Amino acid sequence: MKLLFVGDIVGRPGRDLVRVGLAPLVACHAIDLVIVNGENAAGGNGITREIGDSLFAQGVDVITSGNHIWDKREVLDYIKVEARLLRPANYPDAPGRGSYVARTPSGRSVAVLNLMGRVHLANIDDPFLTARREIDALRQRTSIIFVDFHAEATSEKIAMGWFLDGSVTAVVGTHTHVQTADARVLPGGTAYLTDVGMTGPHDGVIGVEKEPVIQRFLTGLPTRFETASGDLRLHAVVIDADETSGKARRVETLSLSLADLQHLADQWPDDEKAAAGRG
Repeated sequence: MKLLFVGDIVGRPGRDLVRVGLAPLVACHAIDLVIVNGENAAGGNGITREIGDSLFAQGVDVITSGNHIWDKREVLDYIKVEARLLRPANYPDAPGRGSYVARTPSGRSVAVLNLMGRVHLANIDDPFLTARREIDALRQRTSIIFVDFHAEATSEKIAMGWFLDGSVTAVVGTHTHVQTADARVLPGGTAYLTDVGMTGPHDGVIGVEKEPVIQRFLTGLPTRFETASGDLRLHAVVIDADETSGKARRVETLSLSLADLQHLADQWPDDEKAAAGRG
């Protein structure tokens, strides 16, 4: 069983990377299920129905999120009817759901759980206790459980990895938009990565134009942030897991430029992508 998780998609540049690269990545790595974090997909803040539907149409199976999930007002209605769009499960009273059991094209089940940290973020319900409750229920349905832990503090993410080691297939962090170099399989068989990184423009400050950010640091005055546009790069992680035990066998990070993805697409023409479709 192979899972592909694409890090925080930022604005149109991030969506363009997914449009170009997703199908060849799925074919090249023989991916069974695709998960993306889409909370920044709409202009860098939030997600819309149109964007969500487009991502699903391109082959995404589940969309996770975090603190920006509510930035577009229309998501309040969309998330009520689209079970594949998740918000953090530890929101105490919010529309939508925090977990979803997806099926691969061959009919195998994969659970995706979305959690959010509390250090330097909203003081919502305890993500550790929420994780334990959710995982106990999900384990009745499948042995493969993927966790997107959307959190600011490295310490909170690492603690969650150790807390869930052996009880889930993977714990992968999102939110900080910088891919970390600590991918590994923990002793209990859980793949761990502190942050998968960002899919979008890397010539700014975590996805936005750098000058307004610098001015805010210099002056303390509010400035208008716009999505940056250059040095496009897709950050993702591929997890190879044993379907029976739910343990991870291998975890690999990806950092691919738009040119890399276009080259990969050339190596996998449409007919070959279809032939190598998910099983």
